[in-house]
Amino acid sequence: MARVDWQDYVEIAPDIHHGEPYIKGTRIPVSVIVGSLADGMTFQEIQEAYPQLTTDAIRAALAYAAEILHDTLYAPLPA
Repeated sequence: MARVDWQDYVEIAPDIHHGEPYIKGTRIPVSVIVGSLADGMTFQEIQEAYPQLTTDAIRAALAYAAEILHDTLYAPLPA
């Protein structure tokens, strides 16, 4: 299965959620989707809570998060 192109689904606008990334056509932040998955929700449960989300929109949120983590420089914290 090919990775969803997150640019087709994720948008950032300063006047929506103070510039936090969200799914186009909704006001659902990417962080809510990724957090829901981290909490153990399934795609189906997320879609039941947010019926306007498609499976590809949820996958796009994950793809966005993966790319952000990939492009972020991490430094070890002092012990």
